Amino acid sequence: MQLVLSDDQMLLAEGARSFVSRSCPTNRLRRLRDDATGFDAELWRQIAELGWTRAPFAEEHGGLGLGLAGVICITEALGRGLATEPYLSTVMLGGQCVAAGGSAEQRAALLEPMLDGELHLALAQQERSARFDPFEVTARAELAQAGFRLSGEKTQVLGGHVASALIVVARTNGAAHDRDGLTLLVVPRDAPGVEIVRQRRVDAAPAALVRLRDVELPRSAVLGEVGGGAAILESVLDRATVALAAEMLGSMTEALERTLQYLKERVQFGVVIGTFQALKHRAARMFIEVELCRSAVMAAARALDEGRSDARELVSVAKARANDAFLLIANEAIQMHGGIGMTDEHDIGFFLKRARAAEMTFGDAAYHRNRFAELRGF
Repeated sequence: MQLVLSDDQMLLAEGARSFVSRSCPTNRLRRLRDDATGFDAELWRQIAELGWTRAPFAEEHGGLGLGLAGVICITEALGRGLATEPYLSTVMLGGQCVAAGGSAEQRAALLEPMLDGELHLALAQQERSARFDPFEVTARAELAQAGFRLSGEKTQVLGGHVASALIVVARTNGAAHDRDGLTLLVVPRDAPGVEIVRQRRVDAAPAALVRLRDVELPRSAVLGEVGGGAAILESVLDRATVALAAEMLGSMTEALERTLQYLKERVQFGVVIGTFQALKHRAARMFIEVELCRSAVMAAARALDEGRSDARELVSVAKARANDAFLLIANEAIQMHGGIGMTDEHDIGFFLKRARAAEMTFGDAAYHRNRFAELRGF
């Protein structure tokens, strides 16, 4: 497996990094964390115009067919700017669900306007007691005369506060922990019985609490097969996990570069602190962790694109490495910046907040190490 960018991917990565550097400064988080939407609508329009929303989708669905190898070039750049725009929620979660299981009518109604940046989607999957298990679902969709009657609650729905439609994971049969019996349903945000409450995460990225009370849905709301949603859900979450790991890679790289620059400038006791051997050793470890994470993310992306048998294992390797590395680097960055790193006026603290939130999204390091072991038969 070749763990380097192709010429086209290198151009995409450089262009994405340049765009984010110009358009997405980290200090804008102070404004966006109190904003109703939590992101910049104009920046999202520009992202769509650049074609980034089309990157992971097949050409027959209106996409560019760049695969995950192309997507991680984009999300790594977005991570450098700690972007809160709903790329992960709309493109890699909701959009991928529609592309994987949607009918021609559903793709026309949802996917096409999403690709143009005119419609937001969200995957309502996580529940309070699930603790990263995607198959622990208690929300139920019962057969009704016209179709289904849906009830339940979903937490930490990324981008749910602005989504025009939610892709809700509900149980149509089986027990709470069963893999079988899950169904994906398209739920309009204005459907009677739907309540969406904006949540504010520690990293300023917006999410939502979704309550569903006897929501009536037609049979045409089903994505894929009734009771067969687990395969779609698992595939989409794996791809989104790699995209998130690449975003974390971008964030930790930016945090490291800012810290190295500070070590070259800060003078203490009449000496530049970057000359202290102890800090050199710690900086070297941070660099090594970034490079190990980069290799793990690239390997997972290429394995999924190629349909390799060990792809799911490599996804867990990538997320576990990203969790550990980002937390280490974000903590070290604040330590090396000293007292100023603890203040809200300095941007370096935003990286630790993002690391904490990203760690708990799609599974922490312990979860993915256990998943890797189970996939290996242990």
